[in-house]
Amino acid sequence: MPNLFSYGTLQLSKVQTALFKRYLKGQADVLEGYCQMEITIGDDTVVGLSDKATHLIIKYTGNPKDQIKGVVYEVTEAELAIADQYETADYRRELVVLASGTESWVYVK
Repeated sequence: MPNLFSYGTLQLSKVQTALFKRYLKGQADVLEGYCQMEITIGDDTVVGLSDKATHLIIKYTGNPKDQIKGVVYEVTEAELAIADQYETADYRRELVVLASGTESWVYVK
């Protein structure tokens, strides 16, 4: 099963249960070489699920001092496809290796 690293609204139990019909259990982890910023979300459905008009997004810097703290979840392929639909066009999914050595998908700018 694939892993999904979340640093934002996919950690919210409300969002998880709405999207995946279950609460995801995960492990804390870190993604090195990325910086974090906020973006305004224009999709009313996504804003309604998260109750947030601004979401976090990350961008690759290559600097190992730049670190993103988050949670890595084991998800099904079907759940990964659902997460793809939830993330707006501002995001793209990228395969990364976390500080723990775990390979995971993450949504980036």
